[in-house]
Amino acid sequence: MKRKLFCTIPQNLIKQPLLFTLVNRFKVVPNIRGASVTETIAILSLELEGDDAQVEQAVRYLKDEGVQVEDLEEGEERAL
Repeated sequence: MKRKLFCTIPQNLIKQPLLFTLVNRFKVVPNIRGASVTETIAILSLELEGDDAQVEQAVRYLKDEGVQVEDLEEGEERAL
């Protein structure tokens, strides 16, 4: 499964190893399609690939940590 996401990461999470955790805990492969990071916010266009259940758990982890996650439709890209 591949799932395209648009993530808004708040200031308190910018320095957290979120992608590292996704790889190690959920065995998904993140592909950063675009990103913009400032001192106060990070926005990220991200594609996650892996087993359906693992991708779902990875998305749930991001949301539980406080990341705003929106699904992108196939072919939809957002300018960062």
